Parts: sequence; C-alpha cells; structure tokens
Amino acid sequence: MIEVRFHGRGGQGAVVASEILATALFKEGKFVQAFPAFGVERRGAPVMAFLRFDGAPIRRRSQIYEPDHVVVLDPTLLLAVDVTAGLKPHGTILINSEAPPESFSALNRFVVATVPAGEIAVAHGLGTRTNPIVNTAILGAFARLTGFVSLETLLEAMAEKLPERQRERNQAAARAAYEAVTIAAALERSIR
Repeated sequence: MIEVRFHGRGGQGAVVASEILATALFKEGKFVQAFPAFGVERRGAPVMAFLRFDGAPIRRRSQIYEPDHVVVLDPTLLLAVDVTAGLKPHGTILINSEAPPESFSALNRFVVATVPAGEIAVAHGLGTRTNPIVNTAILGAFARLTGFVSLETLLEAMAEKLPERQRERNQAAARAAYEAVTIAAALERSIR
C-alpha cells in the first residue's frame, strides 16, 4: 500500500488534488481512499489531505501517520508544520518552490523534488499571484516524480472532476509542471 499526505492552505486545492489523484489511480485499476483533515476551516489555514492506494482492497480507515510521500502545496508550511512527521526513510517530498531541491538541505534524509507550481498556476490563469491555485500543477509534477499514474489518465480525471470552464487551464498547468519538476539528482537518474 502506498500512502500520500498533502499539506496545503485552505483555498489552494489540497483536498481536490487528493480526489483527482484518487480518481486517476482508480481509473488505472487501483483501490483508493482519499479524505481531508481540517483544523480551523478558513482560507489560508493549514490543511491536510490523505490518499492511500493499493492493488488490493484497503481495510485501513485512519489518518496517514507514516506516509511514503508528502506533497507540500505551500512552501511557507515548512516553517509552520512538521511536514516530515512520520515520513518513511527515503520517502519523497514534492515542494511547490522555485528553488532547486538542494536548497532544502534540512530535508536531505529524504528525496526532495521541487516544481514552481505557483508560477505555473498563475501563468495559466489559476488564481492570482498572491493566491495561486496550485493543486493541478502539483499533480502533474507528482505523476512525473513517482510514475504511479500516467499523465494522460491524470488529465482524464481532471476532465471528470473539474468544471468545464476550468479544465483546459488546469490540464495545461499539469502538463507544464510535469515537464518542470526538478528532482534530486539521485532520484532523477533512476527515473530517466
């Protein structure tokens, strides 16, 4: 079983991201669970969303305390929340950041990848410069980073889950992030 924890802020789409990814994985024959955890339900407050998937039925019904992968939609959360709590040794962390993975030296016991999801979202008209909606961009990067789901299936899931007027922009952002993700050198060699 693979478990993923998303860290974002209210309004960035972490919950929707986990649901879209769950839909894509289901389309590829996996058993899935996706669910949120809210503290204070307000825009800008820290939010977590969880996803687990497997090739067999999933009986576990709890939050994810020891994820295999962590996705960080807002890099300021690295200073406010322990996003690595419980992350398995050699787990991966995907961070919405323009900085290269090597600049996150405090996380060097994990595999770090970065993608400028905020820039990509704004370039595709998703949110504003001060409040970009980065969820679909980060999913494109996650698909490339992990190889768990094809980009094509992810784009199909977006077409199903998103309003028609937003589909093209979100799909374009996912494609751009798929190409723009920067992966720590050791992992990059293994996926090429």
